[in-house]
Amino acid sequence: MSKMGLGAYPHMLGFDQLERLLERTAKSGNDGYPPYNIEQTSDCSWRITLAVAGFSERDLSITVEDRQLVVRGRQAEEDEAERVFLHRGIAARQFQRSFVLADGVEVGEAMMENGLLHIDLARQRPESVVQTISIRKGGAQ
Repeated sequence: MSKMGLGAYPHMLGFDQLERLLERTAKSGNDGYPPYNIEQTSDCSWRITLAVAGFSERDLSITVEDRQLVVRGRQAEEDEAERVFLHRGIAARQFQRSFVLADGVEVGEAMMENGLLHIDLARQRPESVVQTISIRKGGAQ
């Protein structure tokens, strides 16, 4: 079975970037940690909530890289040599979680609350533009 790309549809012009974006998203390899929710807060705004218990604000970074929202977490290993665990069931691992953003979607504020990291996103409504294309007469000049 062959893979059908957007190039197979001749009436869809300029969407090759979308195809690359979908491929990049499929390859992102997010492993499920940390768990997250995405909720729609209005017609053109969303909130991503990540469960980051055990991480402080200084252990987290949020960046936008090439239309991807990237959240990274890395806990500082302070005094690990002095601590003796009889059982260690709380994960203290680093993570990277990424979300692909559509054109026009902007990252708003981020807030920590009760072990949850909330990141607000909003799409700016573009102005409706109608463009008239003039038709020139072909032939001899």
